[in-house]
Amino acid sequence: MEAKVLDSWVLAEFATPDILVDATRQMREKGFQGMDTYSPYPLHGGSEALGLPPSRVPFIALCGGLTGLVTALSMQTWMNTVDYKLNIGGRPLLSLPAWVPITFELSVLFAAFGIFFGLLGLSRLPQPYHPVFESEEFRSASTHGYWLSVPHATGQDSTAVIDQLKALGATQVTVVTGEKE
Repeated sequence: MEAKVLDSWVLAEFATPDILVDATRQMREKGFQGMDTYSPYPLHGGSEALGLPPSRVPFIALCGGLTGLVTALSMQTWMNTVDYKLNIGGRPLLSLPAWVPITFELSVLFAAFGIFFGLLGLSRLPQPYHPVFESEEFRSASTHGYWLSVPHATGQDSTAVIDQLKALGATQVTVVTGEKE
């Protein structure tokens, strides 16, 4: 049986999204890593404050669209020129202009599926449980609260982190401890 490792997070609530973004930027500049922000809607400048890399979603969409394009052209080429040849009205077997609608639709379909499943993977969803979800105060994150979670090693004193967050404008600070196998 594996030993359980305790992880701790310091949760801080801020009054406005601007204060949250500024506090996140300052905490990252102080060397804190692995932080996350929670709010009822996307925050302007939040990704930059967390130091997140540029989004990979456009690349995923391009790959999905190109996969759809190649799939559509391959499928139609096989069906119309190899598997079931029909000479209707003297039209050529390899008729690319006639294949544009299906090629376009399959490209859009594969790009949409790529974006959907890519976002699930990049966001590490579904995430049914995280110890910060157990905090009773944290429930306001889905309606009106602006929260920052800062991970820290269990066993270390969290008062320094708490003091820094309060100095940056946190209205409420709590420490949450969770178990991870």
